[in-house]
Amino acid sequence: MTTGVPFSTAPRRRSRARTFLPLAVAAWLILEIWLLSLVAGAAGGLTVAALLAGGIVLGVVVIKRAGRRAFKNLTNTFQQAQQGQQPAPQQPGGGNGLTMLAGLLLILPGLLSDAAGLLLLVPPLRAWAGRRLTGSLQRQMAAAPAGSFGDAFRQARIHHPDGKVVQGEVIREDGPQQPQRPGPDAGYRPPLAP
Repeated sequence: MTTGVPFSTAPRRRSRARTFLPLAVAAWLILEIWLLSLVAGAAGGLTVAALLAGGIVLGVVVIKRAGRRAFKNLTNTFQQAQQGQQPAPQQPGGGNGLTMLAGLLLILPGLLSDAAGLLLLVPPLRAWAGRRLTGSLQRQMAAAPAGSFGDAFRQARIHHPDGKVVQGEVIREDGPQQPQRPGPDAGYRPPLAP
C-alpha cells in the first residue's frame, strides 16, 4: 500500500532540537536542584518545602480556572453555532492553553519553572508568547514537505461549507476480472472485519 509520500534512502539528519533537548533538560534539572539547595541553605528546608507546596497549590488553582474558562468558551461557541451566529475569532495568545501551561510549570517542583509559570500569567507576556508560538508553528507547517505530518494539519484546516460526512466503502477494481482458477484459495472467504 502506498501513501503518496516519496521514499528516500538518504540518511535522515536529526534536527537541532532533538539533538540538544536532552542536554537542555539535564541542565535545567541540575540548575533547579542547585537553586533549591541555595535557597535551603539560606532560608532553611521548611521554606523550600513551603515554596514548593505553594507553587503546587497555585498551579492547581490556575489550571482549574483556565479549564473552567475553556469550558465556558466552548459552551458559548456551541450556543452561538446553534443560533446560526458566527463565533468570534480568537486572537493569538488569548486562549487558555498558555494559561494551563503556566499552571503546569507552577506545579513542577523548582524555582525556575515557577518563575516561568508566573511570567506566563502576565497577560502581555502570555499574548507575546502566543504570537511567537503561532508564528513558529505556521512557518514550520508551511515548510513541511507534502505528505508529512504538517501537511495533515494543513489538510485538516480546509473548510467544507456544508460540513456533511458521507460514510461509505470504496471498492476499486483494477483491470478486467479474470476467472478464478480452482485451487485451495478458490473457496468462500469471510470478511476481515466483523
